[in-house]
Amino acid sequence: MSSKRSRPDENLGTSPSRISSPELRFEAQRAFVWAAVIGSVVLALYISQALLIIFGALVVASMIDGGARLLARILPIPRVWRVSLVLLFMAGFFYWLITYAGSQISREAAQFPAIIQQQAGVALDWLRGQGFAVDAPDFQALLTNLMSGVGTVTRAISGLLGWLTTLLLVTIIGVYLAYEPRMYERGVAWMLPAHRRSQFFKTASQMGRTMRRLMAGRLVGMVFEGVFTYVMLAIVGPLVGIGAVPMAALLAILTGLLAFIPNLGAILSGVLMVLVGFSGGTDMGLYTIFVYFLVQNFDGYIVIPMIARKTVDLAPALVLSSQLIMGVLFGILGLFLADPLLAMIKVALERRAEQNQTADENAKEAADGT
Repeated sequence: MSSKRSRPDENLGTSPSRISSPELRFEAQRAFVWAAVIGSVVLALYISQALLIIFGALVVASMIDGGARLLARILPIPRVWRVSLVLLFMAGFFYWLITYAGSQISREAAQFPAIIQQQAGVALDWLRGQGFAVDAPDFQALLTNLMSGVGTVTRAISGLLGWLTTLLLVTIIGVYLAYEPRMYERGVAWMLPAHRRSQFFKTASQMGRTMRRLMAGRLVGMVFEGVFTYVMLAIVGPLVGIGAVPMAALLAILTGLLAFIPNLGAILSGVLMVLVGFSGGTDMGLYTIFVYFLVQNFDGYIVIPMIARKTVDLAPALVLSSQLIMGVLFGILGLFLADPLLAMIKVALERRAEQNQTADENAKEAADGT
């Protein structure tokens, strides 16, 4: 008797799942690919909240990385120390904002809703005087929807605790990515076919460069609008006899933060500024309108064009449309990330078009050579 033991898979015969017809086998493979694509889309929609948080972390990481690269021009120290210095600077800024400016801003923030509600009532009375049939409940519902946002993600992470958790996750993941971006980049490239990796590294490098420049330009615009607004409302106003606009510090901070959202942010900050301005009288209200147009025109015609030459150029209508879609789908978080996401999609499409053009040129040269 032979001492060899037979394997479990011996003498089992032909598998019943084998498709002998090449045509059927091809159709089955194609059906499997379509099922995988549809399943991937459904999975992406199901985990869209997590994907949006990860993309937000990439935005944070790009800002930290941009600061570290800027420090490299003046401090020839290892990258890990430059990233740490950027994080310390950010922590110090928020500590100053909470410790020194927090008391004043909190007092203003406590009065802010009452003033907005009062001025909204004045605006309603004016509209009714002009013949518009506007009901107060409808107007309040509209303001509530604008302030709270709608969408599945907003409802899923509603509440202060949910937002704090989201911000904490975005910050932690962003810090990890900023410290070792190459490790994660190599990890993604490792899962791709070998012949696709070089193109992936080029696309990722261009995306990172575009994101850093886009975020740097956005931060410059935010700082400019916030500081300029505070100077005009708190310092220039008394000098021209208008008086200091109430809540100048809070309005300046809101203007700077909302400047992160192109188009819509400027409109929201302008409405808030004008409402608060008219609470101090007609002259102050007209002055806030002047300040709003001065800040937005200077930022729109001088600051933004200077920045746009070194960043991605996005059409305003396209940006506004993406903000509308992302705001409806994902609420406030989607509204903040609509512009960076659109910029990354544009870079990916441009890289794909370049690859296709190169392939067509190579094919044409090969055809001409034969």
